[in-house]
Amino acid sequence: MKIEVILTPPELPALARRDWRGATCVVFDILRATSTFIVALHNGADAVIPVAEMAGALEIRKAQPGVLLGGERDGVKITAAQSGGPAFDLGNSPREYTPQCVKTKTIVSSTTNGTRAFRACAAAPAVLAASFLNLDATARHIQDHPVENLLLICAGTRQEPALEDILAAGALCELLSMNSAVELPSDAAQIAMHSYAQVKTRLLTAICNSSNARRLLAIPELADDVPFCLQRDTHPVVAALDPAGRLRAIPRLPRPPFQKF
Repeated sequence: MKIEVILTPPELPALARRDWRGATCVVFDILRATSTFIVALHNGADAVIPVAEMAGALEIRKAQPGVLLGGERDGVKITAAQSGGPAFDLGNSPREYTPQCVKTKTIVSSTTNGTRAFRACAAAPAVLAASFLNLDATARHIQDHPVENLLLICAGTRQEPALEDILAAGALCELLSMNSAVELPSDAAQIAMHSYAQVKTRLLTAICNSSNARRLLAIPELADDVPFCLQRDTHPVVAALDPAGRLRAIPRLPRPPFQKF
């Protein structure tokens, strides 16, 4: 298996020209879209539909009035003024997505970067959502469903890389390298692996210095999202896009965890 990593958002448009045969994509938006999607599915949501723009979310809501609208712009819940329609029901804090709120529901989500990353790779045969919350489960799924090419996509922040996404991609690379037949990773994958290796014993401290974390920590009601999203393997869900573009939890058999370092 060959592992590649997309480190920055400006690399995403080139994916439209990619040959996707034999490939699986894994999308990371640690602070906070993929973390939120994993929590929602773990807490019983039927599906999460990532859409790039607010207008797309409103169109789905018009056709399916029972869906919940979730997402953010500049980190905070989308208002009626921003959407040009109703205010969104939920923001992008995983702590909002409780079982009481999301069980059996379909959530349509639009975020600044994360949902756009999903749309950029939607043509791939398999697309997974990953976070620190479900890293082990995601690694196990990849090991059980080997592919020729694994592409890890870091959603980033606007047009810039996001440290937390790169570190999560590096952590997944490390897990797979220990337990699978992996070719020498690409240079970008090695950057992610080496970055993670340098800070994995002080992950919270390292990520708290990132731009996304600093922005969230400055908003009192969102500050707790940062340590929440950095918990390891607390929500063992494998989340994959189905052919209709909906993220759903994939049933899996219990297995012992990967060795942790």
